[in-house]
Amino acid sequence: MNPIKWSFSSLKQYINCPKQYHEVKVLKKYETIPTQQMRYGTDVHSALENYAKDGTALPHNYKRFASMVDPLLEIDGTRYIEHRMALNIDKQPCGWGKDYWVRGIVDFMVIEGDTAFIVDYKTGSDKYPDLKQLRLMALMTFAHFPEVNKVKAGLMFILHNNFIPEEYTREQCESLWNNFTPDIERLTISYENDTWQMNPTPLCGWCPVSTCEHYRSR
Repeated sequence: MNPIKWSFSSLKQYINCPKQYHEVKVLKKYETIPTQQMRYGTDVHSALENYAKDGTALPHNYKRFASMVDPLLEIDGTRYIEHRMALNIDKQPCGWGKDYWVRGIVDFMVIEGDTAFIVDYKTGSDKYPDLKQLRLMALMTFAHFPEVNKVKAGLMFILHNNFIPEEYTREQCESLWNNFTPDIERLTISYENDTWQMNPTPLCGWCPVSTCEHYRSR
C-alpha cells in the first residue's frame, strides 16, 4: 500500500521542513502547539461555519465579517459548509477514513448547475496568498461532483477585506495536478529512502521539535 497520505497543510509542512514533518506527522514525537493566531483562526472559522450553516449570530467582535460573508449566502444552489472530500491513489472519490490518498475540507461551497463556487476563509496576511489550496479543492470538487465543469473560487482574507479569485475548468485538471506532482514525488522519495532533511528558516522559533540542532525556543 502506498504510504503517502497528504493534505494541503501537511504537504506544505513537508515543503517547509521535511524533518519537522517526519517528527510530527510520521513519528508523532511532537505536537504542534497552536499559537494565538492559530486559535483565533479556528474560532473565526467556527463562528463563520455556524453563521453560514444555520444563521447563528456572529459574536460581537466578529460581526464586521458579515459584510464579506453575506454575499456568499445569496448565491443560489446547493450549499456545502465545511465539506469534507477525499480521493484515493487513483484520484477517485473515497471515504474520509484511512484508505484515502489526499483529503481536504472546503470552508464554503455552493453548486448551481455545472458551476461550483468555493471560498476559503483566511485570517492571516494577504501579502503572499497561496492559491494552490484553491486548486486542490477544485480538483476534489471535479472528482466528487461529475456535473461540475467550472469552479469559481477565491481566498477571502476577512481581516483585510480582500478577495482573491481564481477560475478553473474540468479541462484543466491535468495541469492543476502538475502544481502538486513535484512535491508529492519529493515526499514519496523521503518515505522510500527514510531521508528527512532539516530546512532551517525563521520559522524554527515556532517549531516543536526541540531535539533539532536548529531549534530555538521563543
